[in-house]
Amino acid sequence: MKKEIIDFLTFRIIDTDSIKFTVYNLILLILALSLTGFVLKFVRKIVTRKLPLEDQNKFVSVFQFAKYIVYVFVIIFTLDSSGVNVNVFLTASAAIFVGVGFALQTFFQDIISGILIILDQSLHVGDIIEVNDKVGQVKEIKLRTTRMVTRNDRVMIIPNHIFMTDPLFNWTQNSRTNREQVAIGVAYGTDVQLVKKLLEDCVKQVEGVVQYENITVLFEDFADSSLNFTVNFFVENGMKSPKIKSDIRFKIDAAFKQNNISIPFPQRDIHIISK
Repeated sequence: MKKEIIDFLTFRIIDTDSIKFTVYNLILLILALSLTGFVLKFVRKIVTRKLPLEDQNKFVSVFQFAKYIVYVFVIIFTLDSSGVNVNVFLTASAAIFVGVGFALQTFFQDIISGILIILDQSLHVGDIIEVNDKVGQVKEIKLRTTRMVTRNDRVMIIPNHIFMTDPLFNWTQNSRTNREQVAIGVAYGTDVQLVKKLLEDCVKQVEGVVQYENITVLFEDFADSSLNFTVNFFVENGMKSPKIKSDIRFKIDAAFKQNNISIPFPQRDIHIISK
């Protein structure tokens, strides 16, 4: 009986000069693949247990891809450990692997960056971000790309590796509100306290401005031809900031005209000396 089992296990399914594959090798390979599959499922549950369900689903394709890569290495390692000469396969596929690796270099950078973004939760759908001098709201985060809609309603597709190599400003990382400001200059001799009051009142009258108690007016500078001020305020939706700032400027212009406050512009006096 024992001899029959040994004969069965040592039966060569493939028998060539360079490859000798037995039933024992096949059983060992099946066990190794089954154990690897179990370990990969356990690792996926550990990695994604604290992620939202939507983000967990994004990892299905990643782990599926990773599983095939791991399976290839497990097969090679198992066959080599059981005495099968795998040098034939490695030599033939080495050039292919190198070529594929170079071709997919950027692709893998995007995938890895997407995984890191999802894991550390540094970016969420709905965040308002600024990247490459473009401001927009994140609509979708995929493993390879992130889709955002700009203020002029254009869709911008961003490869995820951009977030790892270029500066990223997340306007809503700390709070859902955004701090904005409007700059204005008034003529010398103007009552600065009146200017301060008018600027605060103008901002409070515009829809979309929140946290009225945090409205601040700063006397920025004594410029060449004007006294420069900025009024700082918070808006509830950073995507609407240009419209809100425009409305505030309209209010300021009307209030200054009503109170006889002039907004100066640069002037030059040219004196012509005749001889």
